[in-house]
Amino acid sequence: MSAILAAVGGIARELELPALLNRAITATCELLGARRGRLDLPEGGVARYGGGDPGAGAVELPVRAGERTFGTLVVEPGDGGEFGRREREVLGALTAATGMAVEKALLVDQMRRRERWLEASYDVTRALLAAEDLHDTLRLVAERARVVAGGTAGAIARPDGPGQLVFAVVEPPGEDADRLTGLTVPTEGTATGMAFTTRHPVVVRDYGERVQEQQRDRAGAMPAMIKDLDSAISVPLIVGDETLGVLVVAKFRDRSPFTDSDVQLAETFAGHAALAVEFSRAQEARQQLAVFSDRDRIARDLHDLVIQRLFATGLGLEGVSRLIADEGVAARVAGFAQDLDGTIREIRNSIFSLQAPAQAHGSLRAELLRVAVDARDALGFEPRVGFDGPLDAAVPDAVRSDLIASLREALTNVARHARASSSSVEVTVDGLGRRLSLVVRDDGAGPPREAGRISGLANLAARAARWGGNCVLAAAEGGGARLEWTAELPARTGEQGSGR
Repeated sequence: MSAILAAVGGIARELELPALLNRAITATCELLGARRGRLDLPEGGVARYGGGDPGAGAVELPVRAGERTFGTLVVEPGDGGEFGRREREVLGALTAATGMAVEKALLVDQMRRRERWLEASYDVTRALLAAEDLHDTLRLVAERARVVAGGTAGAIARPDGPGQLVFAVVEPPGEDADRLTGLTVPTEGTATGMAFTTRHPVVVRDYGERVQEQQRDRAGAMPAMIKDLDSAISVPLIVGDETLGVLVVAKFRDRSPFTDSDVQLAETFAGHAALAVEFSRAQEARQQLAVFSDRDRIARDLHDLVIQRLFATGLGLEGVSRLIADEGVAARVAGFAQDLDGTIREIRNSIFSLQAPAQAHGSLRAELLRVAVDARDALGFEPRVGFDGPLDAAVPDAVRSDLIASLREALTNVARHARASSSSVEVTVDGLGRRLSLVVRDDGAGPPREAGRISGLANLAARAARWGGNCVLAAAEGGGARLEWTAELPARTGEQGSGR
């Protein structure tokens, strides 16, 4: 009797579930002289005794506490015999003690999980009060959710046009995360998209196989880690009537799946995180509004004062050049006037760059500038953008979408690989409106010896080839890298028979 009481007391003292399962199956088998045993709890894993699974003659009992069944205890008698009445009574007592201990351990584990999720919510709130930018807030949300949930990877997917989500943040950082950041998934037919559209959590198994199937036609190989991902939970980030994105946490194949309790806790955390994201977004919008107000003032001053004076000076130089008898001097003065014309064009581009982010959607220039502004957080600076030629008139919608996507991918590659401190973007349509050119320069480390190491180049080249153009990445003069992406534009209506 003392041995039984000692075994029951030892089982009851354990509060950590893995240790509890091992102690319970070991104490039961040793007390009964059993050959092998297995204690299987879906929410807590499996513990074994004696190597292998119980075989013939094994006795199986449910592990219960009250009306709740947690799993099963299976014990195989030693020496091929059978358990007698006394052994079965002892086995029943130990199974009942195990059930009560498991119930207590699960309650303790749930309480600790709630504490960890609450601490994670506090971390996000502290980041909010510290006025961190939106990208840093998203990264903190993904990182804390991954750690607290015991996941392998955490990510935030955000809307990226109709019917599409893009993974804006992937944790933890590394080569695999770099390749997954920017990955787009449809809202139809994916767990992430289902969570976004239904506004309810979605839990899946065999997550890696699903992702590989969905991305089978995507350019470039998927990271090796994808195939090992199993259980995943996708939780929408909701504020009022708006869904800001989806929080995704995934585990490797041999980890225990997410439970209903995990889903409830993650959903509560996502509600707090969504408020933090919305607050960061509002802060960022207020800061951008202040910047746009300053930009608009500067643009008006440039237009009303600087351009007018330069234009008058240019006209004066052209008039003076016609009065000069020396042809050489006259040519130099006329050259100065042409330089002023070029300067005026550059200032006008700068004025448009200052004003366009605040303009309504629809303008191609405004869309390109918006991409550059959005890349500021990842780059650490805002790239300088210049335009030349009739972009809005000459570039059709089909080419426009590829141009915008190519600029976004080019700036993403600069942020990931260049280690640059500045970058410039030039978008040009030639005088005939037939050739579109996108040039992205940076002052970083320069292109790698193997261009294939830079993710996204294959996509850039494919988009250019679709329009009869190409994409070339090369070292820039004076250091850094220069990427040129080109496309041949279709003739505009009315030009086919003009002889131009």
